[in-house]
Amino acid sequence: MSETTADPDCHDGHAPGHGYIQDKDKYLARLKRIEGQARGIHRMVDENQYCIDILTQISALTSALQNVAIGLLDDHLRHCVVDAAKSGGPAADAKMAEASAAIARLVKS
Repeated sequence: MSETTADPDCHDGHAPGHGYIQDKDKYLARLKRIEGQARGIHRMVDENQYCIDILTQISALTSALQNVAIGLLDDHLRHCVVDAAKSGGPAADAKMAEASAAIARLVKS
C-alpha cells in the first residue's frame, strides 16, 4: 500500500528520523481524534441517523485527514526535500519527483 523510498531515514541534519519527528506527538493526537470521529460516524450509521448529519461528519473527517496530510507534506518539503536539494545530484531529483507525486495524489483525493 505505501511506497518505499530510497531514503527512508531522511532527516533535517539535527536528529535521525523523518521530518515530522519533532511534531510526532501532535500528529498522533490528531490521528487519535480522527479515529474517534470515524467511530462516531460508524455509530451514527448504526443508529440510523439523518443522512445529512452523517455527511457533515464525513466532511469534517475528510478535512481533518487533509490537514494531517498537508502538515506531513510541509514537514517533508522543509526537511527531506531541502536536505536532498542541498546535496544535489540524483538524490535531489528523486526527492523532488517523490514530492511531486505525493502532491499529485493529494490533489486527486
